[in-house]
Amino acid sequence: MYGRRLAVLAAAGRLRAAGHTVTAPDLYSGRVAATIDDGFALCDQIGWETIMRRARQALSGWPPETVLAGLSMGAAVAAGLLDERPAAAGLLLLHNTGGGDGAAVRTGLPVQLHMADPDEYQSTAELTEWEQAMTDAGATVELFRYPGAGHFFTDPGTPDHDDAAAARAWQHSLQFLGRL
Repeated sequence: MYGRRLAVLAAAGRLRAAGHTVTAPDLYSGRVAATIDDGFALCDQIGWETIMRRARQALSGWPPETVLAGLSMGAAVAAGLLDERPAAAGLLLLHNTGGGDGAAVRTGLPVQLHMADPDEYQSTAELTEWEQAMTDAGATVELFRYPGAGHFFTDPGTPDHDDAAAARAWQHSLQFLGRL
């Protein structure tokens, strides 16, 4: 939601260090929000269509079986690309379900989600509904909740940061990617 901050680049670097090829597209074209509210406003100002077009451009030329991943608003971008990338090897989501009803999910799609517990932007009921829709659509869902952590618990640049929760989330994420 904030844009391509240092935490996003650090996340990409962590995945690269584990041997993965990663892109971290600049969906806000250089702009970075100072607060979550500013991030929502910036997202609205740029527009979802433009954000998705930039994401598609960043994936142009990448293999169809590329894993789609995202943090917070980026999770919604990754999930939004599923219908165009049905051969995606997996879907890795941090801080957001990405929404959706599972319509673009192929049977057997590995999905891993990491969420604060509770999360101020998605209720437990919404999370349960999302998980059921994904499972009903045929996805294999792994859900990890982090009690007491704030929404952006992996981002050391936010007040939500939680070292222990972030370490567990990255450990599970790397194991997930290693299985794909």
